[in-house]
Amino acid sequence: MKIVVITFEQSFFARNYVENTKLRWPLLVDEKRELYRAYGMLRAGLLDLWGLSTWRAYLKEMIRGRLPRKPTGDVNQRGGDVLVDPAGIVRFHHVGKGPADRPPAAIILRLVEGGV
Repeated sequence: MKIVVITFEQSFFARNYVENTKLRWPLLVDEKRELYRAYGMLRAGLLDLWGLSTWRAYLKEMIRGRLPRKPTGDVNQRGGDVLVDPAGIVRFHHVGKGPADRPPAAIILRLVEGGV
């Protein structure tokens, strides 16, 4: 099983992300966003970006003492999570509706540990 993280951010921001998060996996940069489009991760609308779930997520972080940082990239780019097994079959596909819409890490880890 190989895990890679994909971003559309420019190389400088991608390197900074790796350093700040101590990312353990390879990080690939999709500047043209071809994979994002292929998996239906298109641009998010205003309500997706600033809906109730986003405010709730920011509030939780602020309660924990973590203030939101100023975004460095395209805030309208939807993110998501895709798990593809070694045979190339998509086993999990989630397109985020907004910045706070992510599946729980436990679900993703369970799928990866199960050999997706």
